[in-house]
Amino acid sequence: MKEKIGILSLGCPRNLVDSENLLGRLDLKGYRIVDMDQADIAIVNTCAFIEDAKRESIDAILGLLELKKEGRLKKVIVYGCLSQRYQKQLRKDLPQIDAVVGKISLNHEVKRFSLTPRHFTYLKICEGCINNCSFCVIPKIKGKFTSLDIETILKKTALFNQEKVSELNIIGQDITGYGYDFSKTVRLPGLLKKIIKNAPDIRWIRLLYLNPERINEELIKLIKDEPKICKYIDLPLQHINSRILKLMRRKGDRAKILKLIEKIRKTIPGVGLRTALIVGFPSETDKEFRELLKFMEEVKFERLGAFTYSREEDTAAYNFKKQVPERIKEERFNRLMLLQQKISEEVNRGFLGKTLEVLVDEKQDDIYLGRTQYDAPEVDGSVYIQSKRELKPGDFVRVKINDTLEYDLAGEAI
Repeated sequence: MKEKIGILSLGCPRNLVDSENLLGRLDLKGYRIVDMDQADIAIVNTCAFIEDAKRESIDAILGLLELKKEGRLKKVIVYGCLSQRYQKQLRKDLPQIDAVVGKISLNHEVKRFSLTPRHFTYLKICEGCINNCSFCVIPKIKGKFTSLDIETILKKTALFNQEKVSELNIIGQDITGYGYDFSKTVRLPGLLKKIIKNAPDIRWIRLLYLNPERINEELIKLIKDEPKICKYIDLPLQHINSRILKLMRRKGDRAKILKLIEKIRKTIPGVGLRTALIVGFPSETDKEFRELLKFMEEVKFERLGAFTYSREEDTAAYNFKKQVPERIKEERFNRLMLLQQKISEEVNRGFLGKTLEVLVDEKQDDIYLGRTQYDAPEVDGSVYIQSKRELKPGDFVRVKINDTLEYDLAGEAI
């Protein structure tokens, strides 16, 4: 009988999909997939996007090696972005690791071993990135941008449809780049139409990571008109100051970004906008940071995440002059997040007394937890639901909102 394998998947949902595909392949080969405390072999799927992620990955590896030393594991295998980026160094510094594995071509795997709750899943439609931002190491780790072929995507979505998945989250480093590597005609809107037709029972389709440069009228109109597509646009902008954007090698500028946001909000009533911002980019001045805060106050993003700039070797920005001290980066990050907390609280108050469709995720004691179409799994807020009838994960329920918090909502099922 083959060994029992457990996996620890770190980082983003894209990593999670890789872990599911890897386990699917191992499952087909007869390995038994188990929780880590029952495993003979441990695989850790690592992240190396920023310094905090690298530190988390190293800590996880060290923890598993300690279990191996105690005799609770036979082998430890390191997989994913960290091992792709630092393979030689890991082998040298941690010889106790049994294997260090970088990229494995998993794009065409249809078999998967699900690591998400049964009612939602992720579909990765592309790998790598066609952008070349000065702060980002992803192109160095992931290599050339590649789109998953349509036939495999439709096989996967048909399977999700059979499994009665309620929510399909379509992901990639930049899904607006889909098809640019193999077709002049097949782009994201065309792919989405095929997916919707192929998976008629999936209620919500969420689009994650849309590059502002490639959001066109066709895509905006499709999001507006198609009931299955969540009115949630994840638009990583990184900054608003034109000088900083140019240094970041982002193609847009302040005027283009504001015009795009205005167009989206005007075309899609009630849309929820999410963005990601970087503070403390090399040479960012106090004035430019204040411009970013003012922009946030004007736009009032419904959802927002932020990072302090992480100086990564093998990126152009690593050698930029006027690196911002860590203390100032942290101060700016805290000011920005405090402002977003107030904005989020204000946005949420606007839902008070309204009735929203909510997807039920789980039950905790006597309260159900769910999400609106404006909340992606794991990263956004929740809705606390009181219900006189029994609900189960994957159910859609109408909830009248009777209380609001900084990031979450509360209400009663009707």
